[in-house]
Formats: sequence, C-alpha cells, structure tokens
Amino acid sequence: MPEDRDCLANLIAANKSYEQKFDKSELDAKPIKRISILTCMDCRMNPYEFAGLKEGEAHIIRNAGGRATDDAIRSLIISHKFLGTLDWFVIHHTQCGMATLNDEIIGELLEGDLETSIFEDGVWKNPDRVTSDNTKAGSDAGKSIHWHTISDLQESVSGDMKKIKSHLLVPSHINIYGFIFDVKTGSLIPVK
Repeated sequence: MPEDRDCLANLIAANKSYEQKFDKSELDAKPIKRISILTCMDCRMNPYEFAGLKEGEAHIIRNAGGRATDDAIRSLIISHKFLGTLDWFVIHHTQCGMATLNDEIIGELLEGDLETSIFEDGVWKNPDRVTSDNTKAGSDAGKSIHWHTISDLQESVSGDMKKIKSHLLVPSHINIYGFIFDVKTGSLIPVK
C-alpha cells in the first residue's frame, strides 16, 4: 500500500468534514472527570479509548515515553491549579521505542545525520545516505540533552510518579496512579 504524502490536503479535508459535525463548542476547558493522563505519544495508544473517556472529561499530556519531564510536570501543575484536576495517571507502555535507546545512542545517531533512523536487527542505525554536497548533515547537540529513555518499565513509571509527587509545586492531596499499557492486549497493568 503506497504511503499517502499529501498530508496537508488530507488534514484540511478531514477538518472540513469534522467542522460539519462539530458539537463540542459548549465544553468547558476544565475536564469534567477532573483527571489528567500523562502518557506516551505512541500512535498505538488512544488514551480516550483505553480509559473509557470522552472529549471534555480529561486532560491528555503526551510526549516520547510518557515521561515526567519538566514540561509534562508544568502541564500537570497548570491542569490542577487553573483547571481543577485531582487525579493524575502516569501511563507508560510495553514495546516503547524509548526502551530501545539510551542518551548515548540518540546523541550518536543525531551526530551522524538528522534524518529518520531505522530499527534493524534490534539496533537503531542511520541508513547510508549522502546529502547533495556528499556530506552527512548531523549535529553533536543531541549529546547534551537528557532524552528520558527507559531501561526498566516498572521503574520508569514508579520513578516518574515519585518525581511528580515530590515536586514542590504539586499539592500532597493530588492522587497519582501508575500503569503500564500492554500494546498487545490493551490492558492497563497497575504499578505501585
């Protein structure tokens, strides 16, 4: 099946169709169920579906790995302080790409070039490619970034929960729950 690369036209067409049936203009910015979910950006996961939610019921915060980065915690704090959420869920998942990497690998791949890497035989690598001037375009700037990779799934969830809970701007009455989403079964597995 050929890849459809006319993504801008497709997005505009889809939005026109959505606009015709849009009925959410009366929803409040405050989530009805007063929950926030921090989870991965993996496209196999639909937080609204796996948590039984509808639009307007929760805040969904997504990043690579679903990690409690400074920016994710900033969003959670805003979610509570200004929009009233009281229950926060940290949900990582099985077969996460962030568990196949570490900071060193990411830095080296970016230094090699800035284009998309491939996962082959259990290893990430840059395919052989050369730019028009016969040089590889990369940068060592990726070596100075903490990428929040995952070495142990249970530990990443519990560590992120502890990090959020101990943040100076997170009230002690916020409930923080941790789960691992199984991408093969759709199950949420609790993490203590």
